[in-house]
Amino acid sequence: MAKPPAVAESRVRVQRDSWHTLRRFTSARIGLGRAGGSIPTRELLEFQLAHAQARDAVHRSLDIGAFSETLRARQIDSLALASAAGDRHTFIHRPDLGRILDEKSKRLLQAGAGAQSWDVVFVIADGLSALAVERHALPVIEMTRAHLTREGLRIAPYCLVSQGRVAIGDEIGALLPAQLSVVLIGERPGLSSPDSLGAYLTWNPLPGRSNAERNCVSNIRPEGLNYAAAAFKLLHLMRQARARKLSGIALKEDAALPAPVELLKLFPEADNT
Repeated sequence: MAKPPAVAESRVRVQRDSWHTLRRFTSARIGLGRAGGSIPTRELLEFQLAHAQARDAVHRSLDIGAFSETLRARQIDSLALASAAGDRHTFIHRPDLGRILDEKSKRLLQAGAGAQSWDVVFVIADGLSALAVERHALPVIEMTRAHLTREGLRIAPYCLVSQGRVAIGDEIGALLPAQLSVVLIGERPGLSSPDSLGAYLTWNPLPGRSNAERNCVSNIRPEGLNYAAAAFKLLHLMRQARARKLSGIALKEDAALPAPVELLKLFPEADNT
């Protein structure tokens, strides 16, 4: 049988953008180059992987039991709560239900309401990325707790909330009651950060508070704002909120971030993270 004529291979070379060197300064998708009339195959596959990771992060639920055990091992009291969303599908489609507690959780907090008032309550909620909470919440908890304990603050049991959004900290803070609520929550995943943690601070938490009445420390993760820097910013905001009895747009985060060596002195545990 005669062999078919040989077909010459044609290779399409990747053409780099003239400014691709800027990629070393950011994880954003810039300077991807071209391969013929499209982006290079490698960049396309990495984009599809990042999109899949972001979707997985949104649909993943936080293992409240496992996180509670982790806190218990560190002698940190916690309460397991849930929003009115009930399940992940409802949480995604009904944001309003993720902002309020279910009836069982309300009764649990109401049963102990008034027995003691608290200076601060930390709320840990899955939000839109349980992965962020699992990876980054504990270091922030440990670094801030050590300083707050030394300052004599009364810290309420940590409230672990499944299917929770930021505003659920208002209802929890009001029911306990607590002067200040700090919500550690998984932020909306991006195509370069499926595990970004946010910390939202509200003075005098009450249902109906607007986002303008909160302060936020965002993008907490090793590739973004590292744990020590996040703890420094959060502690500064908490001290200012307590001193001035306010939070939100009236409270500016104006503390200069110390040099890494000075941060390590303030948070020596950061050397192990």
